[in-house]
Amino acid sequence: MLSRTNQPVLSPPPAIDRSRHSLFVDFDGTLVPLVDHPDLVRADTELLDLLAALAIRFPGRLALVSGRSIEQLDRMIGPITQRIAVAGSHGAEVRRDGQLVQPPRPEGLDAAIVEVRAYGAGHPEMIIEEKSHGVAMHYRVAPILEEPVKRRAYGIAERHGLDVQPGKMMIEIRGPGWDKGEAVAALMAAPPMVQSLPIVIGDDLTDEPALKLAGAMGGFGVIVGGGRETAALHGLADVGAVRRWLWEQAA
Repeated sequence: MLSRTNQPVLSPPPAIDRSRHSLFVDFDGTLVPLVDHPDLVRADTELLDLLAALAIRFPGRLALVSGRSIEQLDRMIGPITQRIAVAGSHGAEVRRDGQLVQPPRPEGLDAAIVEVRAYGAGHPEMIIEEKSHGVAMHYRVAPILEEPVKRRAYGIAERHGLDVQPGKMMIEIRGPGWDKGEAVAALMAAPPMVQSLPIVIGDDLTDEPALKLAGAMGGFGVIVGGGRETAALHGLADVGAVRRWLWEQAA
């Protein structure tokens, strides 16, 4: 069976061995639905219970890997993030056992934010999300802005020596030199994840480096939603399907 974009529909992931695998899970679009106003997202009670159960079943081998900054994840999810590994800002920030590793704030980012704010003042329907290492321009509530927002983002990034990261109904200007795959690799290089097999779950283009790495390291990637080319070997339909599968692994 093929999707509307002629990409194969992938089979659901199999059950995994809690003693041999590590879990790396994206946040937006994977554990929580994508929303028009990303700053309003908060983890619900069921998700908090799920993360707590997974942290017990996969001790030291559960990580959130998100485009959000770690500061945002702490605020949106709460104290459970202190008990698991967290990678934020598309892999720029990595925290495990309370130890945070991150590069310096990108040069040119503050100037880029000034330009993004100025552009946003003329387009109030565009939502600006400032992060520790980047600034995102969301046009979900006004899809007609996609092309002009993308053009403006690439122009701003070029002027300030920054990179551009496309995503679902958004585009982010951020510092160069990292991605989610590098964050997963860094976490996998140290105990207790070392020598385990990585399982990566994500929904967006930003997750592809990590999905690819999972397969290369003997694990597998799981794409949420599908509908495009991917390095993932398995697929789940939506956030609800992701949570159900994760609950099965936590049981």
